Amino acid sequence: MADTWRLFIAIELPSDILSALSEIQTRLKQQVPPRTVRWVDPKGIHLTLKFLGDVPLFQRSTIEHALAEIAPRHTAFHLTAQGLGCFPNLKRPRVVWVGMQGQLQTLSAVHDDVEAWIAPMGYPAEERAFNPHLTLGRVNRDADRENITRLGAIIEHTSSGEAQSWQVETISLMRSELKPGGAVYTELFRAPLRQPDPDTR
Repeated sequence: MADTWRLFIAIELPSDILSALSEIQTRLKQQVPPRTVRWVDPKGIHLTLKFLGDVPLFQRSTIEHALAEIAPRHTAFHLTAQGLGCFPNLKRPRVVWVGMQGQLQTLSAVHDDVEAWIAPMGYPAEERAFNPHLTLGRVNRDADRENITRLGAIIEHTSSGEAQSWQVETISLMRSELKPGGAVYTELFRAPLRQPDPDTR
């Protein structure tokens, strides 16, 4: 489908946060049995706000315009990456993630605004609640059941280490290209959030 691109809206992470996430992956790899998890390339970890899927190219500028309208409505805010977990749960892990703390109300407000602006373009809001997280890896479909159970126990007893905080200042439109070596992500458009007043920082 040459006239469509696989797109999503996300918050990009600064390099020091990506380095910290890479260190967490390294610690987990030392404990998790081989071929149990497909680890995400740390350079490609991001906080997804809205996955759009295959988007006709003519819609790209409309989506970018929406982000340019949404972003200034919200003040830049702080988030903290901390805590390990699994979806759907530790007994049946399928996705390994790091959780989010910080100004989650602001994050949710940005997410809800994105959903409201994008829905009329043919991308309905998710029915499930927004659960912000950073994906570290996904369990292989053919992973040994015993190893999957062991993975849940490892996650439960492993610390994510020192909390990693940063200020979110932009939201981005991203392209995902599925390559033989894994997904490649490209930032297509970046919309700046409103900067906080100097006396409220």
